[in-house]
Amino acid sequence: MYAEAGIIRRIIEETGDTWAIVGLSANRQRAAYGVAEFLQSQGKRIVPVHPRGETVHGEKGYASLAEIPFPVDVVDVFVNSELAGAVADEALEIGAKAVWFQLGVVDEEAYARVRGRGLDMVMDRCPAIEIPRLGAR
Repeated sequence: MYAEAGIIRRIIEETGDTWAIVGLSANRQRAAYGVAEFLQSQGKRIVPVHPRGETVHGEKGYASLAEIPFPVDVVDVFVNSELAGAVADEALEIGAKAVWFQLGVVDEEAYARVRGRGLDMVMDRCPAIEIPRLGAR
């Protein structure tokens, strides 16, 4: 219901290649670290967003979405569901084109807000799983 194949494909193939990864730090044990590395291998530019603003995979990090000084196409969210709605609202504020909530991240009200503004959104899915499944780039 929150991950229509057409929307997934459109985000991956057409929305753009700059992905802000919210919750990405230099901690190699976290899922965000591996997913960001995978996205880079697929030609995506990753932008780490974490309160510490760490550089990850050679990309400068920022403490918030609002601090990123260039356009972001997709906001990929690796935070608890309780915090995800606020991140979705920030994604709308910065003019992102799509929002992607990772596996286990669910906020139906945020989904409705993002879709209501006309943006594509995927919830409770992982691009590192969906890209190979779709045979996408």
